[in-house]
Amino acid sequence: MLFNSLHFLIFLPIVVGLYYLLPFRFRWILIFIASCYFYMVFVPKYILILFLIILIDYVSALTIEKLNGKLRLFYLIGSLTANIALLAFFKYFNFFNDNLVTVFNLFGREFDPVNLNIILPIGLSFHTFQSMSYTIEVYRGRQKAERHLGYFANYVLFFPQMVAGPIERYDTLGNELKQDHKPKYENFSNGFRMILFGLFVKMVVADNIAPYVNLVYTDPLKYNSGEVILAVVLFSFQIYADFFGYSTIALGSARLLGIKIMDNFNTPYLSKSITEFWTRWHISLSSWFRDYLYIPLGGNRVKLPRWCINILIVFMISGLWHGASWTFVVWGALHGLMILLERFTSKVFGINITKEWNILNIMLTLKTFIVTSFIWIFFRAETFDKAKNIIKAMVRNWHVPAMPEQINYAVIFSCVIIIIDILVYNSRFDKRLGAVKAPARWAMYALFIFCLMAMAGTQKFTFIYFQF
Repeated sequence: MLFNSLHFLIFLPIVVGLYYLLPFRFRWILIFIASCYFYMVFVPKYILILFLIILIDYVSALTIEKLNGKLRLFYLIGSLTANIALLAFFKYFNFFNDNLVTVFNLFGREFDPVNLNIILPIGLSFHTFQSMSYTIEVYRGRQKAERHLGYFANYVLFFPQMVAGPIERYDTLGNELKQDHKPKYENFSNGFRMILFGLFVKMVVADNIAPYVNLVYTDPLKYNSGEVILAVVLFSFQIYADFFGYSTIALGSARLLGIKIMDNFNTPYLSKSITEFWTRWHISLSSWFRDYLYIPLGGNRVKLPRWCINILIVFMISGLWHGASWTFVVWGALHGLMILLERFTSKVFGINITKEWNILNIMLTLKTFIVTSFIWIFFRAETFDKAKNIIKAMVRNWHVPAMPEQINYAVIFSCVIIIIDILVYNSRFDKRLGAVKAPARWAMYALFIFCLMAMAGTQKFTFIYFQF
């Protein structure tokens, strides 16, 4: 079920109404049924995969908590292996097969791959990572194993964030789901304004940018350098508005139920470095890799050469997590290399980044945006050939684009997102808007509704991160 659909706008009020009408002891059943229905709207049979993940990790965690010694590690490895195996089968089976063909060809051998015609279950990468974090925390002794299968199932399935995150931890979302939430005006007002803002960011900003970006990326050599560069820059805003819009709607939908989930974005394009960018972009994934891969590898407590390797490993795996293609691996590796380069240059040139907005920090912010926009090419392009054509077209024919009429909205609303991020820097939209006087606040609501009615993209685009 898409957030930007009439189906969801009918589904959500029904769930919220029943949630507060039902006695507390029955609410977990409602959340479970609603979450299953929400997911089964896409491909019903794939709910069985999520049930399998839930059962494996539920039993594994209970067993790990009871055992001592090496057997605990055995069950943890078994649980993680099962999760990764499911993800690898559906997401990477054909990718590995295709690469085996290349390796065999290098040695003059033939390999006949068995490519499977399977569809990646929506959000499987998010489900497996969220569930794995639970078993790891139980193994570490930081989390008690959940005895109630229904509550654990809801932790994995919770419909607002089940498809594209944020990737929650059990000590936050799990405990939130077990609270007896009462209807509060604050939750309704904050929830509705986040949903409205999220729909605006997705349907007005992202969906107005998408047609132009898709057009240029389909055949970049048809366009001049200015038009291609504009498409590259606009994609930075498209993917931000698309994913940020989803995350904001997810936060708002959960808040209507009284449930708080984590912020996944914090004005990432106002970052002064790539390192800072990854503390503000897809925060739940960044923190997951930090806690469960980077730190176990040694983090920054190792010597410089090993630290460099750790950074590259984390970002390359992060890239592969996003998609079964070497372009995603390169996208991650480039981010890792930029972090290494930033550390080197900051020491050599004595660059000291402060919190104050001065000329240096503004220049560093522009640098970070330009670098991330360029690296997004490898994220957006399906193949290296297409990425190469984009880069070639960017430098082939230099002149300013004629600004076709159909992209005026895209440029205008990209500027709107920049202005909003500046106004809510290190805060959140709903908090800033909630602090203004009622007439101005309702005028803003009216403006968003007008934009959604009059300026929403004519085409409906699915959320980009649904493919992961």
